[in-house]
Amino acid sequence: MSVVVVVGTRPEIIKMAPVVKELEKRGVDFLFIHTGQHYDYEMSRVFLEELRLPKPDESFELENSNPAAQIGEMMIKLEKALEKYGKPKIMLIQGDTNSMLAAGLTALKLGIRVGHVEAGLRSYDWRMPEEHNRRMIDHVSHYLFAPTEVARRNLVEESVWGEVFVTGNTVIDAVDMYFDKVREVEDKVLSELKFKEYALVTFHRAENVDNPHALRDFVRILRKSPIPLVFPIHPRTKRRL
Repeated sequence: MSVVVVVGTRPEIIKMAPVVKELEKRGVDFLFIHTGQHYDYEMSRVFLEELRLPKPDESFELENSNPAAQIGEMMIKLEKALEKYGKPKIMLIQGDTNSMLAAGLTALKLGIRVGHVEAGLRSYDWRMPEEHNRRMIDHVSHYLFAPTEVARRNLVEESVWGEVFVTGNTVIDAVDMYFDKVREVEDKVLSELKFKEYALVTFHRAENVDNPHALRDFVRILRKSPIPLVFPIHPRTKRRL
């Protein structure tokens, strides 16, 4: 097995779907691992099925919810899985979650080359856990697949030692690849909306919903909307409200 693809959250499943499909198209034998960071695997399984992706060879159930403990737990389980299937030459990871940091560090310690999809993104906001993760991942990666020229410049300015490629963003590939499938359900979804004019809104980031003052500000703004709002609420936001 020369390649391992690691995902842990639903956005990662979507963004890595085009990469998985390309590996299948080229006949590349790969190991597919789901770290279980999005704790509800059933929800993740729906995404895998809808996107017609293979069932993961390994899928973890995490016992820890604390971010530091969760990263450690994922590293331990990833190492055992990689030992079980034989050490691959390269690990492909995407983005900036705890799963990707755990995967990148595990690969580094095992001598596996790391390919980072969506490398070089920066918010310059050190309050964001994703900013810590993406910077560390970029600096341990051998191959950095930057979605834009701006992302490439970020990596060059930080003097990353890996090789940088500007590739575009795989989420655009995913939209192109699955557009017809979206159209299949479009009429059903739109038929359930009671408004001709509306705005779509959703939010769930910790800095927006865990702080009561910030959450109250969101509610205050939403209540002042001059048009109806369609709000597919995230479980985290619902709990906080």
